[in-house]
Amino acid sequence: MQIDLTGKTAVVTGGNRGIGRSFTKLLTDAGADVVATFFESTYEPLPPSKGSVQEIHLDATDSKQVEEVMAKAADMLGGKIDILINNAGGLLARIPTTEMSDEHFHNVVNVNFSSAFYCTREASKFMPDGGRIVNLASLAAHDGGGPGSIIYAATKGAIISFTRGMAKELAPRKITVNAISPGFIANTPFHNTFTSEKVQDIVAEKTLLKRGGTPDEIAYAALYLVSDMGAYVNGEIMEVNGGLYFV
Repeated sequence: MQIDLTGKTAVVTGGNRGIGRSFTKLLTDAGADVVATFFESTYEPLPPSKGSVQEIHLDATDSKQVEEVMAKAADMLGGKIDILINNAGGLLARIPTTEMSDEHFHNVVNVNFSSAFYCTREASKFMPDGGRIVNLASLAAHDGGGPGSIIYAATKGAIISFTRGMAKELAPRKITVNAISPGFIANTPFHNTFTSEKVQDIVAEKTLLKRGGTPDEIAYAALYLVSDMGAYVNGEIMEVNGGLYFV
């Protein structure tokens, strides 16, 4: 069975780089029309595909801006948002919790958790019954994260609880809400910025499959969840980590 999203519309936050770019590409390859939000303008145009992609700037930590941009995105997509992928987020910096400023703490919470709350709240206003929401958790939510990333890990734990709660809240509208929890995904801005090559090699070797994952492998999981194949999956946290979770 081939996944066909022709006629579907989607918003991917942080959809211009890393894992977000793979979400955007695979959704359009499947025929969906996508609005990809970006915070930093580092986007390279995707090759022509079945679906279309449009870009729009968004600071997903700004509640008022999210309200305005989601309404604009819905208009760009013909009045509806069938699919929302809450991908915006990041580590920002590795700082021990005992040395962390209030400002950094709130910034990490806002970029990883408040952003998902704001975007879900606003996008759901334009989402027809039967829509799909996919959030991005992390293996860090289970193991507490690496050095200097405890608060990041805590926000991803919050995403897991938020996902399950929203699955119950939106169930009367037949909207499914799931999350993907990536392990070590190589060649992404996240790890290229915050994780040394030596540590990346150690984590890859520790993974049962002896390698890091790819952004596309995370996007494939999302593609399943937003397609007819995943119609009966709701409130689940899909672990995509090559077996690192239980090592």
